[in-house]
Amino acid sequence: MNTVGSSSEVVGVLLMAYGGPDSLADVEPYLLDVRGGRPASPELVVAVRERYRLIGGRSPLLDLTRQQAAALESALNAEMLRPAPHDRFAYRHPFAALRAGSEQSERSHFRVYVGMRHWHPYIHETLAQMAADGIRRLVAIPMAPHYSRLSVGAYIQKVEEARAALSTPLSVTYVESWHDEPLYLAALVEKVRVALARFPQDVRGQVPIIFSAHSLPQRILAEGDPYPQELLETVWGVVRQLEPVSWRFAYQSAGGTPEPWLGPDVSAVLGDLATTGHRHVLIAPIGFVCDHVEVLYDVDIQYRQQAQALGLHLERTESLNTSPLLIQALARLVRERCATTGAMHEYA
Repeated sequence: MNTVGSSSEVVGVLLMAYGGPDSLADVEPYLLDVRGGRPASPELVVAVRERYRLIGGRSPLLDLTRQQAAALESALNAEMLRPAPHDRFAYRHPFAALRAGSEQSERSHFRVYVGMRHWHPYIHETLAQMAADGIRRLVAIPMAPHYSRLSVGAYIQKVEEARAALSTPLSVTYVESWHDEPLYLAALVEKVRVALARFPQDVRGQVPIIFSAHSLPQRILAEGDPYPQELLETVWGVVRQLEPVSWRFAYQSAGGTPEPWLGPDVSAVLGDLATTGHRHVLIAPIGFVCDHVEVLYDVDIQYRQQAQALGLHLERTESLNTSPLLIQALARLVRERCATTGAMHEYA
């Protein structure tokens, strides 16, 4: 059997993200895809286009996810080049480092790709490219740590549809949830501590933290969807590692459909905090792993304007983006899945 430890197989890793328009002209066709082919009203197109104009005229999501993919590929292949603990010669030989560098392209056993759910490069386009590149085994990771049938489930469905349409067989292992991955939690803790340090020292210990994530329709509760529970488990995992802190959890960026969405909304919590005498607040959008419109517009513009009107000093945690701890977390997820499926037993 070919393994990652041999020179005959390259294991693919697919990072999947939501997608976003590459220009203001792309906003309308992007919304058409998001809405499943239903045209958006002119008013909605104008409103969404204005949001992207205010954050730079395009979504940064693809660029940032590609940066995450490049960092992950480097981390995984650097791990493969690291000598095994029993290989004493590799540590002692004076030319070991030079030899490893010269063999890097030959011994690089992971290749990381990016596929988007609602924009180019679509997941089906990326899977076709992976098959053309000779990938036969892959680990698929949604860049959404918390499982919901409506989010992560939709990514898996896109992969399965694309896989069924290929003439080349692909073996896929999914990372369906990574909300409690210790290095992911450590990355969040690091960002919270840095953000709290931006407040005056005499109030820092009393600053309430609003942990937030994207809202979903309330109907998921009746379906037993684990999304709300996984979000709270992430928050508990972060709070346990901090000094005693005051915190709330809230949802943001609810859709515009008439059905009820999960709450409370961040806007409501900001109002409650101002009413109860708070003057400082930190928002930590733990449901997002890189900058995009729900962070750069919804938090940095919309909530910041509301906070200012309420007399609140608002700060936000820096997005994880290519945080070394996040990349280490992703690398560990890949290695664990490979070891479980027998794809990487030599280096597990």
